[in-house]
Amino acid sequence: MRRVTIPTRSLRRLGAVCLALALVAPARAAEITLLTTGAYKPVAAALVPDFERRTGHTVTIRNDTAGAVAQAIRDGARPDLVVLTPGGFEALIREQRLAGGPPVPLAKVGIGVAIRDGAPLPDIATVAGFREALLRARAVAMVDPASGGSSGIYLAQLFARLGIADAMKGKLVLVRGGLAAARLVTGEADLALQQTSELMAVAGVHLVGPIPAEVQNYTVYAGIVPAGAAEREAASALLRDLAGPQAVPVLAGKGMVSPGP
Repeated sequence: MRRVTIPTRSLRRLGAVCLALALVAPARAAEITLLTTGAYKPVAAALVPDFERRTGHTVTIRNDTAGAVAQAIRDGARPDLVVLTPGGFEALIREQRLAGGPPVPLAKVGIGVAIRDGAPLPDIATVAGFREALLRARAVAMVDPASGGSSGIYLAQLFARLGIADAMKGKLVLVRGGLAAARLVTGEADLALQQTSELMAVAGVHLVGPIPAEVQNYTVYAGIVPAGAAEREAASALLRDLAGPQAVPVLAGKGMVSPGP
């Protein structure tokens, strides 16, 4: 076999070219900031690690109530990706606080009821049963409507519709953001009402089920990459992942469903 010898000068030239190419076009890992409502956070937290492994990007997840997320944008926050309700986006766009492509629907979730593990199961299969369970409860934890949480705002209206608003006032344990079911673990409440995904995120509690269909309220969550986002390309790739088919089983495991057409 004939031996081929490459001149040292050629090897040096090749090495210099490779080094120059590496310096001109280095691979860059983006640092993405995702600002999301609390209800969607468990889904994002489950999907992000695989995205980070495949892309080399890193994602920082920040969460709050829907109202607080919208207010953060009004106050000047500039995340690379925002997950919020369509209504929240509409208000921000109308106020010219946010611009970008149309919101991409990601998930839908209803309100559920949880108890501490081992506690007696209340009957919430009917509106009458649900109403009675609320009236029998010593204390009921839910998101404070004043904090802008979607479930808290709706439940306050629902109590009025059921004619129990006054009876509930003295037993409500109001949480300003965060997980209402955590108050079951501490013993501060014996029922917790919140988006199902947030109830399921707390260890030591049992999800009884959704509130009755006749009074159920579903919230849709969607994502937008704001115009001028620092990591627009990487954030767009993350948004495609969150809306992709791989998200469907994760949604189911976290108490959510696909938003549908």
